[in-house]
Amino acid sequence: MGRSREPRVRFAGELRRLRAERGDSLRRLGERLGWDWSLFGKMEKGETLGGPEVVQALDVYYGTPGLLLALWELAVSDKSQFREQYRHYMALEEQATSLWHYAVSLLPGLLQTPGYARELLASGGLKGEELDQQVEARMGRRDLLEGDDAPPFRTILSETVLRTPLRDAGEWRAQLQHLVGMGERADVAVHVLPFKAGLHGFSNADLMFLRLPDGRTVAYVENGYRGDIIEEAASVARMLHTYDSPRDLALSPAESQKFLLRIPEEVPCDPST
Repeated sequence: MGRSREPRVRFAGELRRLRAERGDSLRRLGERLGWDWSLFGKMEKGETLGGPEVVQALDVYYGTPGLLLALWELAVSDKSQFREQYRHYMALEEQATSLWHYAVSLLPGLLQTPGYARELLASGGLKGEELDQQVEARMGRRDLLEGDDAPPFRTILSETVLRTPLRDAGEWRAQLQHLVGMGERADVAVHVLPFKAGLHGFSNADLMFLRLPDGRTVAYVENGYRGDIIEEAASVARMLHTYDSPRDLALSPAESQKFLLRIPEEVPCDPST
């Protein structure tokens, strides 16, 4: 049989092959490299991709300079790891030259921490390997906002988003700290839309506007059950006009940062610390 063309399967298979040729057990591999052996087991089963540090260590150990890291990068960026209904959107998101977003109740995936993503996806019924895979896939999307060529990103967060904490206070603090850190970036604008702003045209759905290289803007509208891509120019123009309302009502980025910095003070401390 030939090697799989699916990046995640190819990566896991290469890990198994190299270890078998070396004659190492998972425990021995863990002892040699200083990671828990169970991580390598999960990577070889395709349950997790691991991080770049462990993959680089494996490249050195097996004498395959850059091979495993290249396969890992292909696996991380593989759109097939996302559920089918989101793949078209993922492809558009990757091409976008700018992104404008509004959140009615949940943080956008591009700003989520692993803890936030895990609790959110688990609440939707995911568990086990599928949950691990989808959390990892979502974290891979955050790379879009990294680097010198990252597209400008603007998000307007309804106060509801910030008043809906995670069950784990520590994870919630970590998410808030990450949000504050992202808001300090020059290419990211975070606005808070306070409760007192009242009703507006986007009170019941999340949405993202994606500016594409050909000059078009498409919209992605999502509720708790489905997401729809809207490409018809007149419809997108009407939605952009409606977006002006929450943007005008929202706090400025500087005022929003002050708002965000106050929220961790309201989070109860973990009694074990």
